[in-house]
Amino acid sequence: MNILILGANGFIGSAVLAHLQRAGHSVTGLGRDIAHARNRCPSADWVRADIATLTSPGRWTPLLRGIDVVVNCAGALQDGPRDDLAATQRDAMLALYDAASGAGIRLVVQISAQTETGADLPFLATKAQADDALKQSGLPYIILRPALVLGRNAHGGSALLRSLAALPLVTPLTFADQRVETVAVDDVAECVRKAVDGELPAGTEAYLSGDAADFSALVGLHRAWLGLPPARILPLPGMVAAPVSWLADLAGKLGWRSPLRSTAMRVMAGGVTARGPRLDLPLLSARDTLTLHPAGVQDLWFARLYLLKPVLIATLSLFWVASGFIPFLNLELAAAHFLPFIPWGPAIGLTVATSVLDISLGLGVLWRPTARASLIGQVGLALAYLLGGTLLEPSLWLDPLGPYVKVLPAIALSLGVLTILDER
Repeated sequence: MNILILGANGFIGSAVLAHLQRAGHSVTGLGRDIAHARNRCPSADWVRADIATLTSPGRWTPLLRGIDVVVNCAGALQDGPRDDLAATQRDAMLALYDAASGAGIRLVVQISAQTETGADLPFLATKAQADDALKQSGLPYIILRPALVLGRNAHGGSALLRSLAALPLVTPLTFADQRVETVAVDDVAECVRKAVDGELPAGTEAYLSGDAADFSALVGLHRAWLGLPPARILPLPGMVAAPVSWLADLAGKLGWRSPLRSTAMRVMAGGVTARGPRLDLPLLSARDTLTLHPAGVQDLWFARLYLLKPVLIATLSLFWVASGFIPFLNLELAAAHFLPFIPWGPAIGLTVATSVLDISLGLGVLWRPTARASLIGQVGLALAYLLGGTLLEPSLWLDPLGPYVKVLPAIALSLGVLTILDER
């Protein structure tokens, strides 16, 4: 069959795509950023589209031509510069169902969430509204509600689990005693395959969960998987989550999709447990899921860098903003370095221009859409400073305070952050 997968470049979507291809289906993946996905899986067809813009049936009609089944693996946790929650999870889905009704779609498989609780959370509310609309649309449907999804790769909550497990010496945790159910991403993909192949009856709604464990035990399991010795759990009161989620929400407004945002924290505060029917299928436990995919050194690197990444970005931003601001404290003294080579007026102008550029690059790295360009700009500008300084004042290489030498670690830090900037 010809299958359209929404969010096929994501954590769940990519596993579903690979699984359905192995089962012999013809697959088209739809996503907003598909360059990496197309390179990884050139055997699939790919369509670049932002689901949040597909809010009218007419926008879906050309995408559904020749399609038999639609699998929706797309979603967003909270609103942000790159995410419109209502448009992506509700409005676009309602438009899809309308278009699918006239396009001969045989089945819609919806990867949803546990929507029976948290109706005041936009993430769950929009999922529930889309589910209800699908059930009322007259289309054949299957709705699957995975627990916390684990797999060879990691994203969102599973990435956070790995990073917490990699913390040195002690593991500080809020909600340490909350029960968390998990499911293997391969099992989710297999359930989608069963749905597509007619092994699950239309109208099925089911929660997918392999097993459950306390949050602290789940972190300990990941720590052992990473090859690290046990660490003492340091339980923290729930109130600690508030400032952390506030900072994560602030980062979210700047375009960074942290799993520590308030929506995830509120869901975790109530535990991740099923409150509905389950599929009567054998599903892997968390331990078996991890055992099936032994960790390598790259997993340990990822786990250790995941929570360090925002610290590195904030440090870079502070460094560049401070280096641009400090000359304004004594503009004449700062401009004096240029006086042996250019007149006073141009020296002041050049000092102001470079300082403003430093500040712009420091602020630009905080804004996710401009972070990559800002990091490249930092490296380029720092090299230009070193080249210009070497030509004009080479003696500063031997200065005891090392004004040139100290630029080299800043370049290395920018290159390092640039290397780990991608989120999927």
